[in-house]
Amino acid sequence: MTDDTKSNDTETLRAETAQAAPELAEHDALKAQLEEAKNQVLYTQAEMQNLRRRTEKEIADARTYATTGFARDMLSIADNLARALAAIPADLREQDVMKPLVTGIEMTGKELETVFQRNGIVRVESIGQPLDPNKHQAIMEMESADQAPGTVVHEMQSGWMIKDRLLRPAMVGVAKAAEGAGMDATA
Repeated sequence: MTDDTKSNDTETLRAETAQAAPELAEHDALKAQLEEAKNQVLYTQAEMQNLRRRTEKEIADARTYATTGFARDMLSIADNLARALAAIPADLREQDVMKPLVTGIEMTGKELETVFQRNGIVRVESIGQPLDPNKHQAIMEMESADQAPGTVVHEMQSGWMIKDRLLRPAMVGVAKAAEGAGMDATA
């Protein structure tokens, strides 16, 4: 006898016995319900484990990126400090009257950058890098004979990252081929 024949004989015998003994049919029904309940419990446990993992990740992300809004607001302060330094002409920086002011602004800017770094906030490198739309916002194109097209050649506003997320894209100027570059001069 093959396995299929044995299985068919067993099922036939079971069906005939079930007609004569209703307890066996009830037993089969209870066994099916038990199997379904086991499957439901396993499914629920798997779902709970997934929920627990998802919740742990959301909590970790909330802790990591909780300061995002505050950090974004602080970037304008860093920008204003840099603008204040840039606005002081070089000849005025050397005057005894202006030295304490310049030194104070520089120290404040350095301290702010130190606090940023301590909290995982870093400046996006832009100049000389290929344009990355995930980190850069191209504001203009500039003709450049010494840079490949699509390379960042000018930064109007620095970009910042907090951990692995973009806090603010860098506003940049991108190189484009110079007029007449690549054209045949004999044509």
